[in-house]
Amino acid sequence: QVHLVESGGGLAQPGGSLRLSCAASGIIFSLYPMGWHRQAPGKQRELVASITNGATSHYADSVKGRFTISRDNSKNTVYLQMSSLKPEDTAVYYCNAAGVVFGRRDDYWGQGTQVTVSS
Repeated sequence: QVHLVESGGGLAQPGGSLRLSCAASGIIFSLYPMGWHRQAPGKQRELVASITNGATSHYADSVKGRFTISRDNSKNTVYLQMSSLKPEDTAVYYCNAAGVVFGRRDDYWGQGTQVTVSS
């Protein structure tokens, strides 16, 4: 059974930092592209950052230069380092493992972790 478990969310002040972690189990983690998505109240879920199994990263324009995605295949974990946080970064952040592995399209999600940016 596949599990993606996010942690590290919480309350941060504007300009502050948080680091999210997502620990994966039940998959061959190194084969999967990984992503962080977020959903704010009343808004659609959006892709924030992604990292390929070759460690190439991509970012939404809204977070470029502020967020960094990374992965540690030895720990089956993907991270999202968030800096210079803004109130508009407030959302539930979800970890996602998605890709074609061994000829099958897989798409797995974590339960989400709340990030609130407020003074």
